[in-house]
Amino acid sequence: MDVAMDGALGGNSRGRRGNTRQRIQDTALELFAEQGYEKTSLREIAERLGVTKAALYYHFKSKEEIVVSLFRDLTQPIEDLIEWGRRQPHELAAKQEIVRRYSQALADTEQLHRFMQENQATVRELRVGDIVRDQTRRLHEMFISPDSDLVDQVRCASAFFTLQASAFVMHASECDPEERRAAVLQVAVDMITQAYQDEHRQDG
Repeated sequence: MDVAMDGALGGNSRGRRGNTRQRIQDTALELFAEQGYEKTSLREIAERLGVTKAALYYHFKSKEEIVVSLFRDLTQPIEDLIEWGRRQPHELAAKQEIVRRYSQALADTEQLHRFMQENQATVRELRVGDIVRDQTRRLHEMFISPDSDLVDQVRCASAFFTLQASAFVMHASECDPEERRAAVLQVAVDMITQAYQDEHRQDG
C-alpha cells in the first residue's frame, strides 16, 4: 500500500489552490514567513487573497485557528507514514523506504518547519508543537531497534535527526534544494543500512 505524500504544502501546492480553506492556509503561511506571525493580520491575509475579511472569517476566526489547522493538515502525511511503517516487516528495504518517505514528507512541509523555527514562542503558546513532538517520538521508535547495540542505536537516531536537521538548519544554504535533500537522504540511508547490517551480522 502506497502512502500519499502529496497532501502537504510544497509537494502539491497547485492542487491545494482549488480549495478556499487551503488557499487561506497557504497564503497565511507565506505571509508569516515573509513578515512574521505577530506582524501579520487577518486583514492582510484577506487582502493577499483578494477576499473580504468576512469571507476569511467564515473559515477561520483567528490567526491561531489557521496555525493549528496548518499543523494538523500538513503533518497528516507523517501520520500516514507512521501507520504504514508499523505494518512493515523488520527488513532493510522497509527501513530504507521509511527513511525515503520521511525525507519527502519533510521536504513537502519545509515552509511549516521554517515557521516553527522562526516562531518558537507562538508554537509553544498554541501547543501545536505537541503534535510534532508526539510524531517525532513515534517515528524515532520506528527507526531504532531495541535489540541493536548502543552504537547502532546511535546510528539510527543520527539518521533520523540528520533528516530533520536538513529541514530546520540547511534551508538557508546556497545549494540546490533537491541536491541538498538527495545528499542528506543518502547519508541517512547509509547510516540505517549500516546499523541494520551490523545488527544482523551479530545475530549470525
